[in-house]
Amino acid sequence: MNANLSFDPISQIETECLAIAVVDESSGSDPKPRLLTADTAVQQAAAELLASGEVTGRLFETVMVHRPNGLKARRLLLVGGGKHRNFSAYELRKVAGAAARFLKPKSIRRMTFAAPDAWDGTADQAAQSTTVAERRGLPEAVKAIVEGAYVADFDPDFYRSDRKDQHLDEVTVAVAGNPDRAALERALDEGRIIGESQNFTRELVNEPGNRMTPTILARRAGEMVQETAGRLNGARFGIEVLGGEKIRELKMGAFWSVAQGSDEPPALIVIRYEPEGASPAATVGLVGKGITFDTGGISIKPADGMEKMKYDMAGGAAMLGAVRAIAQLGLKVRVIALVCASENMPSGKAQKPGDVQIAMSGKSIEIINTDAEGRLVLADGLHYARQLGATHLVDAATLTGACVVALGGVNAGVFANNEEMFQRFAAALAFAGEKMWRMPLDEEYKEQIRSGIADIQNTGGRGAGAVTAAMFLKEFVDDAPWIHLDIAGTAWVDDNKAWIAKGPSGVAVRSLVEFVRGFEGS
Repeated sequence: MNANLSFDPISQIETECLAIAVVDESSGSDPKPRLLTADTAVQQAAAELLASGEVTGRLFETVMVHRPNGLKARRLLLVGGGKHRNFSAYELRKVAGAAARFLKPKSIRRMTFAAPDAWDGTADQAAQSTTVAERRGLPEAVKAIVEGAYVADFDPDFYRSDRKDQHLDEVTVAVAGNPDRAALERALDEGRIIGESQNFTRELVNEPGNRMTPTILARRAGEMVQETAGRLNGARFGIEVLGGEKIRELKMGAFWSVAQGSDEPPALIVIRYEPEGASPAATVGLVGKGITFDTGGISIKPADGMEKMKYDMAGGAAMLGAVRAIAQLGLKVRVIALVCASENMPSGKAQKPGDVQIAMSGKSIEIINTDAEGRLVLADGLHYARQLGATHLVDAATLTGACVVALGGVNAGVFANNEEMFQRFAAALAFAGEKMWRMPLDEEYKEQIRSGIADIQNTGGRGAGAVTAAMFLKEFVDDAPWIHLDIAGTAWVDDNKAWIAKGPSGVAVRSLVEFVRGFEGS
């Protein structure tokens, strides 16, 4: 899909469909809809609909007019944005996605979305790396619209023989007035790169286990690096893939204990991004869980719903999507991305409950439940990232069902061992528009993972399961500032939404990009 800007009067744009957001300005139950454009011709074309009460501004409400009077657009689509007081880039992104998903089944290939006039619905905090004036306002709106359209264009039915071609070919963002065109072009390009990278993550997660083994994931990562490296000027962007023999040689006993039960060889994917002009003070390590299929091992999962366990590599896929975007955006921050890829299978070679494994750090781990495998691969991945020079660590994983119980499918869980690190990440979240909620890491929780035979055990019982999993990982980051993202409840969308298809969400890509951006100039 192509993304463009138009600075022509909105009423004069020739397009298959012109989409406009409508908000409800009322403070009570009686709606008071208002178009988010001051264009007189558009206002007149929609006046009868607004007066009729058919359009209320309710979130994701869609009403389409064919051959609207006074406009060169063939269709006018009004999309509800909800209450005006709540309308921010978070809602705008979804409204643009809702417009795209409404039009796709109608074989409409080109959409023009009007950026709101006098945009002020920004996040409370901008990323730390640039001035508020540079990234707020219309640039933020343009970026949100493009990201929303790209995310909406993804559908998961890759293998259906009767799959219909319902992709958008082009999205144009129409901007009124006399804005800073260079700033808007940068915002458009950012939105495209991040939207494509989020969809790249979703493509990886969507693949079934037989078509996304650790070997295939490593190959796809290599193809991405090769493609991206060809676009970069003056930056090193390379990949190294370590196999089972090297993993054992490095004494990654926690990682290998998960991989040993499968006939599919594991892969430790290491991507380095080293741009010219980056500060030597910070190297961000992005470590992702890449369990390409999780049966639970000897502690096998119930059969019901196990097919969804192809998504257990969503954390690793998010790191690949994030480092793709970081490199293509040319952010001046050194990054090391690691994906610990393996299957977790039951077999005669698989580890058993009660086994003791020795991690790369030298810590001994009693295996209580082989289905708590993600923290094992991440333990060695985090330690290795420190050895490679990472000064700040972020890991992402579909780690615990307990986090789903605690936060549902709305928020991901965030854990941090350093307040400054968390505040950096919170600022990134505010700009990226992803929902995550901080969880505790009190030292008392460590008691739950003490082992009678080893240093620690890999589960801490039913209570506070997401917290004890994070406490386990904390044992392997030393004193490095660290963020842990438990995305188990948000990496998969269980039902079709107005703005996104059922299936992988690509969560965390946008936030990770903004977080890394915050280190520019450190």
